[in-house]
Amino acid sequence: MADYFVGNKEYFPGIGKVVYEGRQSDNPLAFKYYDPEKVVGDKKMKDHLRFAVAYWHGFCADGADPFGAATHPHPWSIDAKSPMEAAAHKMDAAFEFFTKLGVEFYAFHDRDMAPEGASPAESERNLRTLVDKAGERQKATGVKLLWGTANLFTHPRFMNGGATNPEFGVVALGAHQVKAAIDATIALGGQGYTFWGGREGYMTLLNTDMKREKEHLARFLLMARDYARKQGFKGAFYIEPKPMEPTKHQYDYDVETVAGFLRAYGLDADFRVNIEANHAELAGHDFAHEIECAAALGIFGSVDANRGEPRNGWDTDQFPISYYETALAMRAILKAGGFTTGGLNFDAKIRRNSIDLRDLFEGHIGGMDAFALGLEVAWRMMRDGKLDGFIRQRYASFDSGDGEKFERGGLSLEELAALGSESYGTAGFTSGRQEYLENLFNQYLLGVFA
Repeated sequence: MADYFVGNKEYFPGIGKVVYEGRQSDNPLAFKYYDPEKVVGDKKMKDHLRFAVAYWHGFCADGADPFGAATHPHPWSIDAKSPMEAAAHKMDAAFEFFTKLGVEFYAFHDRDMAPEGASPAESERNLRTLVDKAGERQKATGVKLLWGTANLFTHPRFMNGGATNPEFGVVALGAHQVKAAIDATIALGGQGYTFWGGREGYMTLLNTDMKREKEHLARFLLMARDYARKQGFKGAFYIEPKPMEPTKHQYDYDVETVAGFLRAYGLDADFRVNIEANHAELAGHDFAHEIECAAALGIFGSVDANRGEPRNGWDTDQFPISYYETALAMRAILKAGGFTTGGLNFDAKIRRNSIDLRDLFEGHIGGMDAFALGLEVAWRMMRDGKLDGFIRQRYASFDSGDGEKFERGGLSLEELAALGSESYGTAGFTSGRQEYLENLFNQYLLGVFA
């Protein structure tokens, strides 16, 4: 057996194990910055970053868009005699890719892995069959499941939502699907389970009872949590924020919105957020902003690593390539304590006109290198403490005296107001030095403080 696992056929011939060759390498199928065994601080790179491949974009996306048909040939589907056979071939291709790329995790929707059947029972049987096969592949390769989820947005029955659908029958069908997906996640040792509310929102308030829909969503999540815990699932539950598209307004708009929702319905003890860079952008936020918010609110969990195209204004799911953005993101992740059950899942797809099989490798390699460099830059910043020291000094007036009293709740409004009259004319004129800090950040990025 080679150092990667394949099934009955090799789907990526001519491409071997991707290895680290260093920044001087001109090999497009080698890592320039990602050295999985390199120790950064207290952990190896691979353990800091916990890279995962998204089953849906890697092996289901075909290049189709609203203006044109599919452009990506899938060699794992060409000779299949049935949807189940095609799904089995796709799984062989996926695990060949995971092991050649050298990632330790993957993530999937139920319908990515197994085709829908003629009935809910047949759909569940299909999923169980492919879960058994995935379990064999995981055992053979050592690749693990980061998280699983159910697709409650593609089928026409979900055009008005899954858990928030105005028809009870659709909500019940969604529950059947989620139950099966939770069972699959548990069977495969998944470290988390994600809910993306792709259709959980509204198109117009003229036909929507928002209060009722949000209550139904909360009830659905409570039931899913209770079922999973009863089955012995000890992992994290994630909600993936997104503001819009496909709906006009989604109930999981951004991290702050999700945090408020979780606390309002008593879900914050079990649920965290799976933050996607492209979704942050669509909500009008920076990627690192959403991570910082999640950490501050105690709900940081996992990350879907990608980027958007600002001029498009929709979810383009491109591979991350900005070292500046990945360094900011990794700084926020390290400050949050790093990943536990989560990781960096490449919810990214090759472009419509990228039609070679090697393009899928090169997209992931570039993204992994971008986050590896971002990790090293972030670690250097935290190690020497210049940025953190500046921030601490900026808030030093709250570390003692009346400022500390204020933070502890030891002052009344009257007392605070009286102190305000004493500081008139002297307070509020300290520079934030943004330009200096941005230049300093670039120095870290360029390796000046390596």
